[in-house]
Amino acid sequence: MKVGIISLAHMHALTYIEVMLDMKDVQIVGVADEDQARRGKWADHFKQLNIPLLSDYQELLQQDVDAVIVTSENIKHHEHVLAAARAGKHVLCEKPLATKLTDMREMIDACEEHGVYLGTAFPVRFCTPVAAAKKAIDSGQIGTILAIKGTNHGYIPGGWFIDPSLSGGGAVMDHTVHLADVMRWLMGAEVQEVYAEHDSHFSDDPIDDCGIVTLEFDNGVFATIDCSWSRTKIYPTWGDVTMEIIGTDGIVQVDAFGQKVNVYSETEGVKWDPWGDNMDAGLVQDFIESIRSGKAPLATGFDGLRATEVALAAYQASEQKKTIVLR
Repeated sequence: MKVGIISLAHMHALTYIEVMLDMKDVQIVGVADEDQARRGKWADHFKQLNIPLLSDYQELLQQDVDAVIVTSENIKHHEHVLAAARAGKHVLCEKPLATKLTDMREMIDACEEHGVYLGTAFPVRFCTPVAAAKKAIDSGQIGTILAIKGTNHGYIPGGWFIDPSLSGGGAVMDHTVHLADVMRWLMGAEVQEVYAEHDSHFSDDPIDDCGIVTLEFDNGVFATIDCSWSRTKIYPTWGDVTMEIIGTDGIVQVDAFGQKVNVYSETEGVKWDPWGDNMDAGLVQDFIESIRSGKAPLATGFDGLRATEVALAAYQASEQKKTIVLR
């Protein structure tokens, strides 16, 4: 399987590359990034790995490549996915899928038209605690789900993430989509109504860094998502993904990053030493296997659209101070 990377803008690009370097029968054909500064920063690294570093993603798409992973700035996902689809390449796109509903629909249609798969990078689906929660729910252990409380905290990422013209939004855009997707997946239900409030309290940047999103699903479940960039730089890890799922017969508590050991050091303070599975590896392996087996990836472009639709509705609800009904 020959795979290319479009852009090093998102930090996950390097993670996905590390994962693929350990995979059998997978070759990284090249990495394309139009940003000269980023290319210069990583030039020696990719030279050591013997991976070509290109300045034009079209040059990458013209090569013998089966698939590409798009890890560019959010606003550029639309352009890059369309180009890949028209070149006949399968695509795994970093979340959020895009920043506009019309763009996401066009991306999905283009991939269907050209007969290629479009996957959305939702690695949390491949986390063992989350998968165990789905098994418990599907087996009826907690009865009928009534409500879900979710958190996705992190620290302020900086860079293009805090530039709305490139990211499409701040913490609400960045962190709502993961939990909205997981909740949809766990229940097989769609979000019907969205209400939200967001603000900026943890930085001087003019972008939302905290928010509370309230959801009602078409199965009657009520859910909340705390999607803030509220973690300080000294926190042991970048953030969290947690859920408390309340059912008629029981409760499931999920800590997606709970597979770790607390390390207390006089020189470095408190650190987390993770020992668990690599959800990014699960994501990439599923994408590669979907191409080989001829079936859609676990998290499709449609899944990406529905989760991002929730984030966009959250901004609309906060601005208009009313509940937004999704059709």
